[in-house]
Amino acid sequence: MIAKYWWLRKAPKAGRTLIQNLHPAAHHPTTVNLYQTSEDKVFDFSNVEFTREDLVSALNDMVKDYRKLSHSFEEIKAENISLINSSIESSFEELEDIDSLKTELSKLMIENYLLRNESSELKAEVERFTKEMSSWNQSARALHKLQESQKPVNDKSCLGFSSSESSEGETSTQSQLVYDC
Repeated sequence: MIAKYWWLRKAPKAGRTLIQNLHPAAHHPTTVNLYQTSEDKVFDFSNVEFTREDLVSALNDMVKDYRKLSHSFEEIKAENISLINSSIESSFEELEDIDSLKTELSKLMIENYLLRNESSELKAEVERFTKEMSSWNQSARALHKLQESQKPVNDKSCLGFSSSESSEGETSTQSQLVYDC
């Protein structure tokens, strides 16, 4: 039977083929349009070489093959839909990840900008404090030099008085002036 089925597909005419339903209960024959490649052959139903059982058997074989192919097609179609859905889901998840990463990047860029501004402000403040400290250091050095050049509080030399004070026994009314400073 399978050989007959394959023989049915190997007729010499290419193009469109009409196959009629040969069921005896059919009041008018049903016409089915088939599209064939140039390798397919048209089956001649009027050929007496084949019996009705052969034709029905060949048709049943074709129906079984069609059902197998339809089932395979449905499985492949379902798998394709599943792959498309998983691809869409993964694409959607990737888009969500990209969106969250963009949001995070935006937050980090804002934080970076704020930290740069704060850093600039701190640098300016450090520079201001450095100048102030430098000024204080100059003032401290000047004060230290001034203090070094001064004499102790009790030292009255170079003020016109002698460094030796009168003893208790002397009754001098004038101090001796010293001009050696």
